[in-house]
Amino acid sequence: MKNERPLSRQARLRSTLVVSLLTLCSMPLAANTAIEQEPSSSPVTLAHVAGKIRGHIVDATTGEPIVGASIRVKGNKRIGSISDKQGGYALSASPGVTLIISCVGYETLEIQATEKDQVIQLKENSKTLGELVVVGYTTQRKESLTGSMINLKASKLKDITTPSVSNLLNGKAPGVYVAPGSGRPGSSAAVVIRGQATLNGNTRPLWVIDGVIVGDDPGQLSPQDIESLTILKDAASTAIYGSAGANGVVVVTTKSSRSGKLRTSVSMRTGISQLTNGNLHMMNGAELYDYFASTGNASTIPFPRWKPALRNDNFDWWKLATRTGVSQDYNLTLQGGSETMNSLFSLGYYDEKGAVKGFDYKRYNFRLKTSYKPLNWLTIRPMISGAMQNSEDRQYSISAMYSMLPWDSPYDAEGKLVPHKYSEWVNSNSTNYLRDLQWNHYDGSYYEFMGNLDFDVRIAPWLTFSSVNNYKYVHSTGHGYEDPRSNGGESVQGRITEYHGQVARRYSNQKFLTNNSWGLHNLNGLLAYEFNDYWGKSTSANGTGFVPGFEVLDITAKPEKAKGGIAEWAVQSVFANARYSYDNRYLLEGSIRRDGASNLGSRAKYGTLFSISGGWSIHRESWFGIKAFDQLKLRASYGSAGNRPSALYPQYDLYSIASSYNAQPGMLISQIGNNDLTWERTYTAGIGLDASLWSNRLHFTLDLYSKKTDNILYNVPVTSLTGVTHIYRNIGKMANKGIEVAIGGDIIRSKDLTWSLDLNVGHNTNKLTDIFRQYDPSGQYIAKPVIIGDGSGIAGSASRILEIGSPIDTYYMPEWAGVNPDDGRPMWYKEGTNGERVTTSNYAEAKYYKLGSAAPKVFGGITTNLRWKEFDLSATFGYALGGQIYNYSRQELDSDLTYTDRNQMSLQKGWSRWQKKGDVATHPRALYNNKDNGNKASSRYLEDNSFFKLRTLSLGYNLSLPQLKVQNLRIYLNAENLFTLTKYSGVDPELPASDGSVMGTTGISVYPPVRRFVLGLNLSL
Repeated sequence: MKNERPLSRQARLRSTLVVSLLTLCSMPLAANTAIEQEPSSSPVTLAHVAGKIRGHIVDATTGEPIVGASIRVKGNKRIGSISDKQGGYALSASPGVTLIISCVGYETLEIQATEKDQVIQLKENSKTLGELVVVGYTTQRKESLTGSMINLKASKLKDITTPSVSNLLNGKAPGVYVAPGSGRPGSSAAVVIRGQATLNGNTRPLWVIDGVIVGDDPGQLSPQDIESLTILKDAASTAIYGSAGANGVVVVTTKSSRSGKLRTSVSMRTGISQLTNGNLHMMNGAELYDYFASTGNASTIPFPRWKPALRNDNFDWWKLATRTGVSQDYNLTLQGGSETMNSLFSLGYYDEKGAVKGFDYKRYNFRLKTSYKPLNWLTIRPMISGAMQNSEDRQYSISAMYSMLPWDSPYDAEGKLVPHKYSEWVNSNSTNYLRDLQWNHYDGSYYEFMGNLDFDVRIAPWLTFSSVNNYKYVHSTGHGYEDPRSNGGESVQGRITEYHGQVARRYSNQKFLTNNSWGLHNLNGLLAYEFNDYWGKSTSANGTGFVPGFEVLDITAKPEKAKGGIAEWAVQSVFANARYSYDNRYLLEGSIRRDGASNLGSRAKYGTLFSISGGWSIHRESWFGIKAFDQLKLRASYGSAGNRPSALYPQYDLYSIASSYNAQPGMLISQIGNNDLTWERTYTAGIGLDASLWSNRLHFTLDLYSKKTDNILYNVPVTSLTGVTHIYRNIGKMANKGIEVAIGGDIIRSKDLTWSLDLNVGHNTNKLTDIFRQYDPSGQYIAKPVIIGDGSGIAGSASRILEIGSPIDTYYMPEWAGVNPDDGRPMWYKEGTNGERVTTSNYAEAKYYKLGSAAPKVFGGITTNLRWKEFDLSATFGYALGGQIYNYSRQELDSDLTYTDRNQMSLQKGWSRWQKKGDVATHPRALYNNKDNGNKASSRYLEDNSFFKLRTLSLGYNLSLPQLKVQNLRIYLNAENLFTLTKYSGVDPELPASDGSVMGTTGISVYPPVRRFVLGLNLSL
């Protein structure tokens, strides 16, 4: 250090500019990142000059060093410094002076200087106008945005412990509805942005990870690797993504490396989980006996052990199948390097044993990112990542833990498993699934690898060429074993199943980026070409007949089934974008994109999509004199995004080959192609207002939007005379309209105490405005409603209707009219002689009605954070109002004893059973082997799915121990899914029919949600 020559004036100027640019181009890394491990021994930097005051500036949440923070002495403009790449600074000033520390993206802090080295923590200010946001293929300052989007930094997601990336969005953004999935380990959520805009079956948004389009699934990306998430909602933001942007876009930025000494961070979590039961409570042995005995025909009950002693038999099938689940989550991050080359390596391990016995889930993941700048004008960014997922499924039956009779035990008096259809069971036709679990199992593995080679070439100060190139490979396997002694394998002397699947995706985009400024004008442009293709291959085979204990397919005596297939598609695009601003006051942006897809007809293979948007920063006007406003911006946008068919080859006539005629091979037509099939387009108009007051003490966002979808893609049913049942067509139109509001701020803001509260609310209405038309018998060309059944239900399906003027998720079924007080029989409505509504107890006479829709009318989230000194407490709530859910569980478990081989629900508060003439009851008479059809599909089981729930509660303690080289240590306790307030009679109103589904139905075989408690530690060295 003593031999170093003083920095020249020009060198100091260059250093200042570099650090300033780093400040503007950097975003705080996610939770668990770190700062330097040891004091730097590198050559002197700007902050390492002689002085009496020294210290480090770090992020208050993550402990990450903050580069480019300004440190100056209050009242003396001549004394100041900028923090270096390790966050360090030094000033020639005396202890006791007041330091003012400021940095883009953080709240300004005043602190008294001391003689000792100080570690100064800056709080992130997520609403700072200079914050950088990653949007469509570029990065923009928040102040310059003209579209509707939400940016979530990792620090805002630190209290969420889910292994699923899609679940991170739950309740965090207005207009974004998230069905969180089941409680099964590894389950994923379904995400809907601004309502369902297609009938094509897929409502999931497009995911973009580090500039790479990965499709509608983020894959096995670890939440611990995420630096930020940006949700793009309107056409101004999504049109640039063209044919995949109609459902919205989620842009993910993963953690990146920074230069400096090796920095290490460790995250450790361990937790327990318990299955939740909601309002669904099953009868015990005594309650079930009394229920059977109260029926009008109890004397006909033929059970072999039908006697009062059954009241004392009470085997707990729920307790048998459940346990305290255990999860472990460990992550290690290493980063460092020089200004020329630096790297980040992360390694993660997640292990969860589910709260239902017999299902274990493990995931391993790694990521290596490097930035190499061999020349001033060239930056190369290679990346490789991988994940491995293993699941072992010997899961206890979920449906059985509800439905099995409490009078029947799977064990005999000696504690041995009883056989199937045990004669001593009251329900002697049931199987003892525990016997099968001794042998049967299904194991699955999933391997995912991705590699990037990206580079930037600075051609001129105002022009850059950027290239993103990615290859992704997925290999999945499955192995199923059904023992010859098991119930399912006995008839075929055992069954072995093998599955292998491969997927390969290539993605590349090549773009020119321009950035020009003159005076108060700024102009940015983008011109690009993009290519994206997919190849998938799957093979499966079943064999039967083998000796117990062998699990290899080729020892089976008989090949039962073998099938396989290859799927391919490709999309190529050219697109452009331009952004202009004047004095950051008037903003204008436009984009255009031309897409071509392989799964559209030759006469309509290419489509053009566009957007135009503008913004007005009113607070920058000279005449705007309200000093309380930090920001007041008006936004408006209009544009289009698209959607492609979910089928791969709908434009072609297809034939299938089978040996289905006298066992002779032959060809049959399986699909009639449509060469005129074209793009489904969604046009969105929106207007928004952003406001921030009193140094961001209060912030507010309002958005109004209208989405109209044209040329809806749908597999239309056709007459069987054509030889097929459906043909893909562009058949109709739909509209979504809505309003989104986000408001929040700091209720208390002081040195040691801060309390903030944020609320978001979304409201969306959906309507089908046109549908395919057909000629009726009179020759009129009319729109004919389409009835859709979901195929579920033991006693009929909860149908939906597609009809002009109605939401696309409108239920269509008989309407429940209650219980006849005279005889206790169920009633439904039918149409009388003069068209009036009258009741009937004959289900076959009941008329079908439109009966509400599944989507909630209002939904959103509430987040509150309380910080006192080193302690922090945060809570996230979610709510939904006005939607409906069809409870398939009640068809079986609240069936008025239609099914006598399964347990029944206890009557809930407000419910009553008809017993005698004149009773006004909610439930019909109960009869053994009831034939009244009261459990058939109707609005009897259609329930309000409104709820208010506490999603997460977190208590943490933060400290730094510089004397032990520990820059940040956080210990915290998280609790998830603590309570749900709802009138819904089932387990959970958010529980889907299956993972990744947003259908408003659920049954008894779906894995219930879990209540989770997690103890965690984040350590930065």
